[in-house]
Amino acid sequence: MKTIAILGSTGSIGNSTLSICESYPDRYRVASLAAGRNIDAAFAQCQRWMPKLISVATEELAGDLRARLKSASITGIEVVYGTAGTVQVATLPEVDFVVSAIVGVAGLEATYAAVCAGKTIGLANKEALVTAGEIVIEAARKNNVALLPIDSEHNAVHQCMRGGTPAEVKQIWLTASGGPFRELPLADFEKITVAQALKHPTWVMGQRITIDSATMMNKGFEVIEACRLFDLPAAKVQVTVHPQSTIHSLVEYIDGSILAQLSVTDMRLPILYALSYPERVESSLTFDMKTLGQLDFSQPDLGKFPCLRLAYEAADAGGAHCIALNAADEIAVAAFLAGSIPFNGIARTIESVLSRTPVAHPATIAAVLQADADARVLAASLIGTT
Repeated sequence: MKTIAILGSTGSIGNSTLSICESYPDRYRVASLAAGRNIDAAFAQCQRWMPKLISVATEELAGDLRARLKSASITGIEVVYGTAGTVQVATLPEVDFVVSAIVGVAGLEATYAAVCAGKTIGLANKEALVTAGEIVIEAARKNNVALLPIDSEHNAVHQCMRGGTPAEVKQIWLTASGGPFRELPLADFEKITVAQALKHPTWVMGQRITIDSATMMNKGFEVIEACRLFDLPAAKVQVTVHPQSTIHSLVEYIDGSILAQLSVTDMRLPILYALSYPERVESSLTFDMKTLGQLDFSQPDLGKFPCLRLAYEAADAGGAHCIALNAADEIAVAAFLAGSIPFNGIARTIESVLSRTPVAHPATIAAVLQADADARVLAASLIGTT
C-alpha cells in the first residue's frame, strides 16, 4: 500500500490520480491534498477521501473549508493554506509518494521540500525542472529520491530507457502534435486569434498549456525537462512533429535500434506507471492495434515556432535563462489571452527578456524565485513594445 500526497488535486492530473486510487484501493491511499482555490472540489474530495491534511490557497479559503467540513460533521481533517500549507502536504511523514501537479512555480517549494524529505516524486510539473532543475536534481541524488515523470512524453522515454543503459542512448525523440497551426502559413500567424489558439487538436488542457502547445513552447519546456531527467545535453534531445500523437516518444540507441512507446492518449496510464514503478499493473487502458493507421513524422519549423528555438538556447545556457524563459512565457501568454499582444508577440517578448538576462546559476530555491520575479517584471514592462 502506497500513501499518496497530491499537489494540485483539483486539476486534471490530480483528478486522474484520484481516479487511479479509486480503481486500485488495495494499492493506494490518499493522505494529503493541495487543492488551490477550488473550494467546492476540495470539499468534495474531503468527503470522498478523508485526507489527514488538505491545503488551500489562502487563509480565507481555509476558513471557508473548515466551516463546510464542520457543517457536514466531518472531523479529523486538518486544513492549512498557502505555500507553507502545500509544503506540509508534500512532507507529511506517512506519505510515500508525492504527485507534483501544480501548474507554474507555485509548486516548486513543495516539490523541493518533498525531495529533501526523501519522498518519491511523480512529476507532472514542468516548471520545477525548467526553473530549478539543477537544484532539484542535485537534491534528488543526495537524498536517493526517484523522480518519475508523469508527462506522457517523458514517461514514454522513461519506459523506453528500460531497454538499455544510459551510456547506450544515442538520442531521444520527443513527439509533438504540432498544435493547431502546424499547416498554417507563417504570413497568417500575426492574425491568429485567442479562440483559434485554444483549439488543440488532440488534448484538452488548461489555457496556458494549450497556448504553449500552439507556440510549441510546451515542447521547448519538455526539452529542458528531458535534459534534466535523463542527464542529456540539448543536442541529444530531438523534437519530431507527429500529428497522430500515437507514439509518445522514442529512444534511439547507439546500435541503431529505436524503441517507441505507444498507448492510448489517457493521462491515467503514465500516472499508473509512475505510481506502480518498477512494477506494471494490469489496467483497462488498452490500445487497439486494429485502429493503428498512418504515422507521420516531420521536423518542426523553427521559423514558424521560434519559441522552440528559444527553449533550446535557454537549455544550453541553463540557470537564469531557463527561469527567464518560463517567467516571460507566462506573462506573454497572459497578455495574448487578454488581447494585449498578438500571437507572434509571445515569442518576441520572450526573446527580448532572454536578451536582457545575464548568465547566472541560482544556487537556492529562494534565488530561483527571485530571478523568476525579476523576469516577470521585465516581461511585463516589455509588453506592447515588442
